[in-house]
Amino acid sequence: MQLRKPDLRTRFRVRQIQIMKLLLDANVVLDVLAMREPHWKASAGVLARVESGKAKGLIAAHSVTTIYHLLSKHLNRKKARAAIVRLLNVLDVAAVNHYVLSDALSLGWEDFEDAVQAAAALHAKTTHRKFAQPERLRHTHDPRVDTR
Repeated sequence: MQLRKPDLRTRFRVRQIQIMKLLLDANVVLDVLAMREPHWKASAGVLARVESGKAKGLIAAHSVTTIYHLLSKHLNRKKARAAIVRLLNVLDVAAVNHYVLSDALSLGWEDFEDAVQAAAALHAKTTHRKFAQPERLRHTHDPRVDTR
């Protein structure tokens, strides 16, 4: 008769801890890069949480191009490119494709860009969305929206 080692997975319930998965609005990133008051400290705290591995951060694909455009206008293309490289080392990119845009349109929100952010977050299966300007989100009742 052969003895088997006990399978610990059957003896102990293995709990999987789900890490917070955040979709960050472009303004959160811009707040940090430009140290914009009054939100930059809170936004920097969110990015620090992502950098430390306490949360997973994403940014919608269209936000990356917006950030690059604004930085290249106010700084220069070389600095804007370097900032985007640093950003992509910290954040993953949430796709913005045909399905995301169709879902955004179906939301019927007044602000299409906010709707695209929301649809990208849903498709990326985020647990939270971080926006720097909560007053723009009166039309959503999604409990995953974090405006702090």
